Amino acid sequence: MSIEEFLKEWNDDSPTILVHTSGSTGQPKPMLVEKRRMEASARITCRFLGLHEGETALLCLPLDYIAGKMMVVRTQTCQLPLISITPDGHPMATDCGPVDFAAMVPLQVWNSLQDPLQASRIRAIRHLIIGGGAVDANLAAALADFPNAVWSTYGMTETLSHIALRRLNGPERSDWYSPLEGVSVSVNADGCLVINAPAVHDGLLVTNDLAEIDGNRFRILGRKDNVICSGGIKIQIEEVEALLRPHLSMPFMITKIPDTRLGQQMVLLTEDADRRKIETVCRQVLPRYWQPRQVIYTEKLPLTETGKPARAAAEKLAEKLKN
Repeated sequence: MSIEEFLKEWNDDSPTILVHTSGSTGQPKPMLVEKRRMEASARITCRFLGLHEGETALLCLPLDYIAGKMMVVRTQTCQLPLISITPDGHPMATDCGPVDFAAMVPLQVWNSLQDPLQASRIRAIRHLIIGGGAVDANLAAALADFPNAVWSTYGMTETLSHIALRRLNGPERSDWYSPLEGVSVSVNADGCLVINAPAVHDGLLVTNDLAEIDGNRFRILGRKDNVICSGGIKIQIEEVEALLRPHLSMPFMITKIPDTRLGQQMVLLTEDADRRKIETVCRQVLPRYWQPRQVIYTEKLPLTETGKPARAAAEKLAEKLKN
């Protein structure tokens, strides 16, 4: 979708607009959302970040999903001049001039930091928000000394982009997300995050994200549906990936397949063909009962169009390629 097409839809007489979920746990799903709620979300974000009329916003995300759409809505609602470039993995390869506000996915940020010129450009952005995937420890460390504000976002299509942010650099750096204006959170009996954000969503929104609450702050522990139950032991996929990430340079993903004896079997999918090396790392880094039962090579890990792990597709691929 082009900006012109989106703006035509945005400015028509319909009170709603069509968006699609990211598809990280299955097929993307269409949703009709109210334009007035998108405007409310835009104002809340701009107030939180202290953005003012006339400050520039960079669009480097596709307009097919909520993150890209909301960047345009913020510029329309808060009178921010829009700089638009073709979405790809290296947004800072383009000289955009001074940028006050930008949103990127982790891969775009990581790629930008690998080139000195691109790194200098991304460091100059006054307000950078990162969403669409987890910011791992390596990326967080690379961002810690940025001179301007860098934030990790928490949200989803149902909340019209983010409803909470956490600072990734400076003295305010934290592992805890702070909800935006008018947003409160709790956890249910299953330990999953429950969001109350009346400006952007009707009623309580129960997520599949396991969370810990501290006052009105929260941190995410993993997804409820990313738990592997193997031989009576519950293993959180994100915890395993976090332990392995500093030791594996090639892309990888933890997933699961059915197992007659264990119930479920943990599998490591990887783009590294050196299986013995990976098995050695797993033995050295992971607890005994967290060892993958299989290490499976694939040329390309399944990802969504927004770069998130495609968990449902990963399970199907592991089942297809299993030993």
